[in-house]
Amino acid sequence: MKNIPLSPPCAQAALRALHAVLGAAGAAALLALLALVGAAVLLRYGPWLGLRWVGADELAVWLHLAMIALAAPLALGSSLSMRLDVLRQALPPAGRAVCDALADALTLLSAWVIATGAWQLVQALGGASPALGLPEWWRLALFLPCGALLALHVALLRLSEGRGRLLLAAAALAGGMAWGAPGAGWWAALPWPPSAAAALVAALGMAVAAPLPHAFLAAAWLSIPLSAAQGGALSAPVLFNAAVHGMSPFLLLAIPFFLLAGAWLTASGMAARLVRLAAALVGHWRAGLAQTTLLTSVFFSGASGSSVANAAFGAATFQRELVQHGYPPARAGALIAAASVLDNLIPPSIALLILASVTQLPVGRLFVTGAYAGLLMALCLGLAFHWTARRAEPRAAPALTPNPTQNPTPTNAPPAARPARASAAQRRAAAVGALPALGLAVIVLLGIRLGLVTTTEAAALAALYTLGLNLWQRSGARALWQAVRHSATEAAAIALLIGSAAPLAFLLALDGIPAAVAQWSSQWASSLGAGVAPVALMACLLLLAAGLVLDIGAAIVLLAPLLLPLAVQAGADPVAFGVVMVVALMIGGLTPPVGLLVFVVAGVSGVPARQVFAAGWPYLLALLAALALLCATLL
Repeated sequence: MKNIPLSPPCAQAALRALHAVLGAAGAAALLALLALVGAAVLLRYGPWLGLRWVGADELAVWLHLAMIALAAPLALGSSLSMRLDVLRQALPPAGRAVCDALADALTLLSAWVIATGAWQLVQALGGASPALGLPEWWRLALFLPCGALLALHVALLRLSEGRGRLLLAAAALAGGMAWGAPGAGWWAALPWPPSAAAALVAALGMAVAAPLPHAFLAAAWLSIPLSAAQGGALSAPVLFNAAVHGMSPFLLLAIPFFLLAGAWLTASGMAARLVRLAAALVGHWRAGLAQTTLLTSVFFSGASGSSVANAAFGAATFQRELVQHGYPPARAGALIAAASVLDNLIPPSIALLILASVTQLPVGRLFVTGAYAGLLMALCLGLAFHWTARRAEPRAAPALTPNPTQNPTPTNAPPAARPARASAAQRRAAAVGALPALGLAVIVLLGIRLGLVTTTEAAALAALYTLGLNLWQRSGARALWQAVRHSATEAAAIALLIGSAAPLAFLLALDGIPAAVAQWSSQWASSLGAGVAPVALMACLLLLAAGLVLDIGAAIVLLAPLLLPLAVQAGADPVAFGVVMVVALMIGGLTPPVGLLVFVVAGVSGVPARQVFAAGWPYLLALLAALALLCATLL
């Protein structure tokens, strides 16, 4: 530590200052993006009917990239950093330190790749944007300091923990990989395709709990020497350009808007009204509190589109109530995590938006089919909640208002008796109170299905609508601002994951993996018989396996372009098959070792993740049954 004079208190203060500055900058970029897209819609449908803002879409993409670059360092500490921490937790302290050093080394290497790739690409770019008249390199300029800020964040975090020696070891490892790997003859001489080497490094990164996006970027960069030795022309600018291209579709701008709409809906208090409506409708059933949790998740899905946001909301709202009414803490966390998967399907679904961006499938049809799939899965989960309540669980009373208390503990009080059925007047009052929140989904679906607005514009209108709800409810400015900051960070984490998966997809294409997978899959499916069913079976097995180790966003980017053509060739409807893909992948949110939704619920509730995993098997069976029903009815 003598070589690093910054003390832990000073590092903590510097880290807080860095978070404040980057959080404010990312939030400002998101607000500017919202104002830009909202103004473009206003120009088209306002007093200047039919007027279009030339270049607005491209400027919005540039602002989106700026938001990602500014908020990406903050994502290292968020629940969406995509760290697989199962192996690390099972090791002794010395083993954990080794994992931390390797994870930090890969993150620092990723930061170096971002900075150098951006610098070389900026130097190579020429000309100006035809629509904006601005130099093309401007859209990448903020990624130059982004790499340095990522490295600074890692350094300040370790120094604030008093682990300067670990930081030095990670920096030495990163430096060795950055400058030593290109000249390592043994590495370049390996007879592997570059994509296989990248997959190996990415697997190592996941094993040591490195953030998934940075493990992907580091893995792609370390594959460059193998490509060069085999006559390829890969370089850091090429891979970085692939990542930027993966983050640039205009459709992806809907993600931060939907996240912001969900956060502002919660800040307005309307989410509590959704809970009250769900309790009035199903609170008197067996396992009434569990059924209330599920129905609230259905309602909330129509606002946020983010399963992670739904999981955090559900854990903060229902975990303590479930435990106080006799549910074991692990079972309570498992049913909350299971209910939160519905956001991946019920519109507006971020997973379906990612699928549409990489496959060019129509968003409107995806949303309609996803709504059907989500409701079917909700029905299967409701039956599972009822079944598990028959013996071990009480007929619990519903919570009527969110309770943000964390780390609930079991109570010795007897379970509450099942409440009386709500009267028609009570249900009507609850429905009227929730109408402003339910109107959000109506605005989004009608706007897209009628072709009045694009998906991104509908998302922006949803965010503006929830802002209006907050102004109506006179919400505090601080709560609104915190929601913007949090949404910008989560959106940057999702976009960075999508972008970092693009170079791996690029490597797979260069190595001919898609063609090989297509040929093998066709032969395997043909051996089972002709038609859609063999392809669907093969795809579901592959996707369920991928969901064990990959986040749903990365899995969609990597696997959808491989599997969708096979299904279409077999005669499947591409939209229906795309929804089935999302369903199969989203089950991975509840399965070890990744199980992101379980980790989010465990983090909010304080229940160990391994216990939540163990308690969730009835709900996994319900979701698998729903997957089988969807394959039978859609394909």
